[in-house]
Amino acid sequence: MDDKTIPIKALPPEVRAKLEKKKKNWEVDQLGRALFEQTGECVFIIDLDLRYLKANQQALNLLGYDEREISGMSVSNVMSMGEELDHEIVPGDHANIYERILKKKDGTLIPVEISTSIVSDENGLPVYIQSIVRDISERKATEKLLKRNGQILSVISEATARLFRSPNIESGISEVLESLGNALELFCCVIFDIENFSGAPQIMIRYSWVGYDAGGFNAKTAITPFIEKMITTPEAVLSEVKAGGGGDISEYSFLAIPVQGLLGSRGFLGMFDRRNSLSWLLADFDAVQTATNLIGAALQRIQYEETIRLNEFRNRIIVESFPDLLIRIDADGVILDYNSSPNHPLFIHRDMITGRKLVETWPEEIVARILGDKNKDTFQSPYWLEGFQLPFSSSIYESRLHPINPREALIIIRDISDMVQLNEMKTDFINRASHELRTPLTAVILMADLIQQGGTPEELDEYWRIMRNELNRQKKLIDSLLMAGRLESGMMKLESVPLDLLPVLKESVEAVSPIANKKGVA
Repeated sequence: MDDKTIPIKALPPEVRAKLEKKKKNWEVDQLGRALFEQTGECVFIIDLDLRYLKANQQALNLLGYDEREISGMSVSNVMSMGEELDHEIVPGDHANIYERILKKKDGTLIPVEISTSIVSDENGLPVYIQSIVRDISERKATEKLLKRNGQILSVISEATARLFRSPNIESGISEVLESLGNALELFCCVIFDIENFSGAPQIMIRYSWVGYDAGGFNAKTAITPFIEKMITTPEAVLSEVKAGGGGDISEYSFLAIPVQGLLGSRGFLGMFDRRNSLSWLLADFDAVQTATNLIGAALQRIQYEETIRLNEFRNRIIVESFPDLLIRIDADGVILDYNSSPNHPLFIHRDMITGRKLVETWPEEIVARILGDKNKDTFQSPYWLEGFQLPFSSSIYESRLHPINPREALIIIRDISDMVQLNEMKTDFINRASHELRTPLTAVILMADLIQQGGTPEELDEYWRIMRNELNRQKKLIDSLLMAGRLESGMMKLESVPLDLLPVLKESVEAVSPIANKKGVA
């Protein structure tokens, strides 16, 4: 472009009239036909009335016209007339570069970048407009794709922060699906499982988002035609076009991407849009896969947290069902955990006692006995303490210390009051039973000595009678012990009946009267 070229702008009427006169005598072929035809750019020659005079072959190919059709055609038939064309001419400005939408002969719209300049004659008067056009469709598609992926990645970044910042991740999944759907211009996003345990595959929609303009769309029904393919090739991305789907959707494109992190099931992120499946570009897949991995990580965290909650709940129920008090303590004597049933005599809510030292709750000498031979800084071996009492409780306890690690131990405190009482009852019972069994046996031995010493027939008959009575009495005592065993095992029931004590007393007096008579005791 020479220094006589000035930019396109509106011209004064007197100048314009001179240009019209000059134009009729101007021969375009003399102004560089070789350069005009051989350049790789699309070049248009436009008169000052904004009508095409000529175009090179590249320009004709771009618009789909031949040279005869385009000659004399108004620029407005091809180019959108925007605000950029309304600028005034600025002398000395050699070219204007701007973007426009051109309409091809078949009606297709194509984005272009246009560089225009006014060509002047030897006297410096404008003669015609030279327009160089470049097809920027690919650049625009790339810019649109970058913008789209930027939106997707922005959604993913925001979702990452929102999901993992929230105390309840599960409630945020649907919001992430909505954000992803809006960024990708979808009308429905779902997370679903395919359960294939019962023989007939079942679709389970776990989370879903449906746009307001897709009322009545049934994602489960829309996914059903693809079940078999997803089961046979679960790692493959599926994208197809199907008709129907319910509601206001007559045709849809479906994309399913496996979600890593759904334990024990076939999990997928399903997306629906109204575009053809071919419009799913590789960059779309990459961005969506990133979002899918994020959602999978969030879902897996939900599962882990739910498993931990269930285990903690289960363990808490088990611990609270124990009749014992469980104290987890560190080597400094600080209570790390305190668990017991509310009915336990030593129950204190864990929130009130956790973090305090055990010696602040129980007497120091009792704590020292419970810890046993613990070294100053570590727990070495289990220790069992039997039979201690606390000043604020009438119960009797035993403690068992089990080291968890050198700096931490579990102390089990058990109320053994009933056991101690039972042992006392057993001891008392044995003493009483021994006494009761020994009394008739002593009488029998005495009667045997008296019989051996001899006596009158009447005395010997009495000795024999007393001996039989005492032996029968001992037999009854033994039967009573056996009966007590049956009563304790539930095999018998005891019924209380009135008892005449006179025969019992008479029998007891008769058992000792021979010995008393021999010794002169009245």
